[in-house]
Amino acid sequence: MAEAQRRPGGDEDGNRSVSAPELDDTSLVARAQKGDTQAFDVLAQRYADRVHRLTFKVLRQEEDAEDALQEAFLSAYRNLGKFKGDSAFSTWLYRVAMNAALMRLRKRREGMVSIEEPRNRDESQVTLQLADWGRTPIEEMLNDERRDELNHAVDTLDDDLAQVFLLREVEGLSNSEAAEILGLSVPAVKSRLHRARVQLRDVLNRYLAGRPGARGN
Repeated sequence: MAEAQRRPGGDEDGNRSVSAPELDDTSLVARAQKGDTQAFDVLAQRYADRVHRLTFKVLRQEEDAEDALQEAFLSAYRNLGKFKGDSAFSTWLYRVAMNAALMRLRKRREGMVSIEEPRNRDESQVTLQLADWGRTPIEEMLNDERRDELNHAVDTLDDDLAQVFLLREVEGLSNSEAAEILGLSVPAVKSRLHRARVQLRDVLNRYLAGRPGARGN
């Protein structure tokens, strides 16, 4: 993004600069791939908030989230020629941003030992009985206090579960979009989302049971 901003105006071939934010992603990508840096600036401005929200949800630290944001857009700018349009630009950009955030997260957690349950079973075989939790995004069911508790609970999830939960429940992406971003099958996404929901539901149930006025208190 920074490189693009240092080159105002049209491209070397004299293509017209982009100044209309109403252009769709496909048109902007096509122009950016031809060297129109202002077209990429429009894309960056369009998705900056959403990409930052994703990197922050993964990293939980503003400085790291900002760094991952910049890395994501720089990587997207440098590799835009490799984008073939097989998926939506937003999906491709999310994948780039998720990779940037996960790379920073792995560096931060280097040397830590995971005590997560073994994951060598076939995730697609898990029964997906989601009950009411599948009807609306979980966060819509929560007030501010409970949402804070949910955020703390998400921090306790293993990375593979948290990533799926954030993309599906927080960002509102579809199973297929989340699968493409994470390089998973759709059944694996459903399985991980189910496991994340179950773990988070247990944490929230314990939280609610311990509050004043809860049954049995």
